[in-house]
Amino acid sequence: LLGKCNRATGSTIFSDDEQAAIRLAAFTWLDREIAAGRYDFKRSELRNFHFNGENIPLVDAQKGIWNPQSFSSTLSIVSMLKSKYNDEADADSSVIRYKYRDKGSGDNRKLKLALARKDPILYFQEVYDGRYAARYPAYVLADDEPNETFLITFDESLRFFADPLHMTGDERRYAERLSKVRLHQPVFRARVMHAYSSTCAVCSLKYPDLLDAAHIVSDSDVNGFATVQNGLALCKIHHAAYDRNLLGISPNYRIEINQKLLDDVDGPMLRYGLQDMNGRALILPKRAQDHPSTNALAERYNAFAA
Repeated sequence: LLGKCNRATGSTIFSDDEQAAIRLAAFTWLDREIAAGRYDFKRSELRNFHFNGENIPLVDAQKGIWNPQSFSSTLSIVSMLKSKYNDEADADSSVIRYKYRDKGSGDNRKLKLALARKDPILYFQEVYDGRYAARYPAYVLADDEPNETFLITFDESLRFFADPLHMTGDERRYAERLSKVRLHQPVFRARVMHAYSSTCAVCSLKYPDLLDAAHIVSDSDVNGFATVQNGLALCKIHHAAYDRNLLGISPNYRIEINQKLLDDVDGPMLRYGLQDMNGRALILPKRAQDHPSTNALAERYNAFAA
């Protein structure tokens, strides 16, 4: 058995090394699942994680924060769509402002310990009803006691700033640039895949491990928001073609292929994978509010047409 049995509670108390090994194993498991095409998880799945034959729930059964008795500090946080705490991304998009739980709560104490111990934690964000995107490793960056708020970051380097609560202008710009993809991408992918029912919007391929959540307006652009309306579910070949303006999508949802590709002769992949897509209608999400922004498509289409 791991750790030593606490006879008073019946729980297992893990050593620091064992806690670190469990956290790392959880990150590795999530890496494998996501690499295989997973983009969200049910709470029941996250509570069924096993390490060395022992069940180690990664989240609480109901609460948003999970502080197992067997761990010295917080193991995970779940951010739900409907929450009285209203946790939000900071203005610079580099951190999450996580409100204290009820005053005097042991939840706050264990988050303070995660900060002091520099323990990485798991962060799960609800993307639609009962499904969660994983963002990890996360770190408690600072404890803003006057505002009863913890700052949670997904970039370890931010922890080495002299004063994370009062970043300089250069530090804030650095934090925003470094953290943008890690902060938004897992949630963006989950919401886009859900909207498109894990189907390529160009060719109807339905293998999630071969699909990407593509931005219409690039995420490096000032207008490249990580929203479903600025996203498309595309298989890897059509994503690559779209990024290189070999495939365009007009504001009225028609697919166009670059003329040089249409004129080329290079076997069945070119013919069936790209040339035959020319003139097709884009496959749209079922919900109208998830349809691609026509303004975003127009901006991107202009680059393709040029």
